[in-house]
Amino acid sequence: MAADHELLLWTDRRARADRVARVAIADVLRIEAKFSRYRDDSVATAINRAAGASPVAIDAETAALLRYADRCHRLSAGAFDLSSGVLRRAWDFRRRPSLVPTADEIDAARALIGWDRVEWDDVHVRLPERGMELDFGGIGKEYAADRAATICADHGIGHGLVNLGGDVRIIGPQPDGAPWRVGIRHPRVEHAAIGTVELRDGAVTTSGDYERYFEVDGHRYCHLLDARTGWPTGHWQSATVVAPLAILAGSYATIAMLLAADAPAFLVQQHVRYLLVRADGSIVCDTVSPDHGVRVVVAEQGRIATG
Repeated sequence: MAADHELLLWTDRRARADRVARVAIADVLRIEAKFSRYRDDSVATAINRAAGASPVAIDAETAALLRYADRCHRLSAGAFDLSSGVLRRAWDFRRRPSLVPTADEIDAARALIGWDRVEWDDVHVRLPERGMELDFGGIGKEYAADRAATICADHGIGHGLVNLGGDVRIIGPQPDGAPWRVGIRHPRVEHAAIGTVELRDGAVTTSGDYERYFEVDGHRYCHLLDARTGWPTGHWQSATVVAPLAILAGSYATIAMLLAADAPAFLVQQHVRYLLVRADGSIVCDTVSPDHGVRVVVAEQGRIATG
């Protein structure tokens, strides 16, 4: 998953923690192998390789992720689209020197996007046009975090934390009953936090414009691309969401980044806590949704504007 991961488990026996950790880690590796577009033997590659040809058989787990992707597409009015990974053919964030693609290059990629064109049900999926792709990257890591937490809980772990590259899922409170404190990365200051989240259960995930991006003529272009336009989002520096599951927190944070000024209203409708950082560095922090024992604390240097 091209990231650093962390698994914290509390038990009264080290051997038990090691055993449970091995099971949880094995499932994370299984999910990565199954849904990575970088592997020749993955489900994602099989689906993409068959684009324009016959349907590909899928199992219940894959069908469940497709159903969730369909929900995200509807919630985002089409901005979040599992078939939009083809935009990376136009936007190369590793290229040096950096280059903004032409309108024709973006339009060529957009012609292959369209979740509403994907043919799928509980047992098959088919991409109708050669060159189309599905990319599970927007939900796969978060799903893996939830699976790891569930496995640990099912094996009797009552206190712990799963952190897959910044997608954090909590397993109960700390052993003394205190909440876990999760830092929210400052989108512009390296090794600094813009706030913290305190919670005893659930998940917290941040989506931002600082992981993969380039700047040309003073303008920042990030990897969060709106499937409707083919262009990067630019309204928020970052979006942090607290939700019961990591897959919810992660997808809602990404959708919030894509929805620009409509993000606060969307997140309130989902009944989740959030902290958004505008392009100018000011902060929008949720004060409406029930806290469910969650506390979002903004660092002193943050400029707060609620609503």
